[in-house]
Amino acid sequence: MANYHRKDSMLFLGALALGLVSAGPVVAHDVAQIKVASGTVLIERGSQRLFGVAGTRLQQSDVVRTGINGSAGITFSDHTIMSAGPGSVIALDRYAFNSMTHAGRLDASMRNGTLSIVSGKIAKQSPDAMKVRTPATILGVRGTEFFVQVGEGK
Repeated sequence: MANYHRKDSMLFLGALALGLVSAGPVVAHDVAQIKVASGTVLIERGSQRLFGVAGTRLQQSDVVRTGINGSAGITFSDHTIMSAGPGSVIALDRYAFNSMTHAGRLDASMRNGTLSIVSGKIAKQSPDAMKVRTPATILGVRGTEFFVQVGEGK
């Protein structure tokens, strides 16, 4: 009987250990990539600041900052293209995309600068699924292309 309990205990401990290993830290998923970068481009990811160069992968909640001489071209996994001009601050607030159904959501906040967008599969599938927030308004993307400028004297 003691041998039986020992086997059960060992199986339980093994399963528990396996569960702890598989339940490890949640890894953030890449949602976009910087395709082109010019001048100063910084990525704020939590408490980290990374240089944004061509090939840098972006994650939900990243903030893209371009310097007064900077610009960045960003392509999302649904083929949405964002171009941030000099002096821009853009937060990637929310992104979800199902590559099979093309359903998803893209929400971004723009604090300053210029932003040009060519919408991808998400907005084509559901015109209400993409929004850009500015300090003054929320823009719903219902077309395929738009441009927005935020800041003093603009």
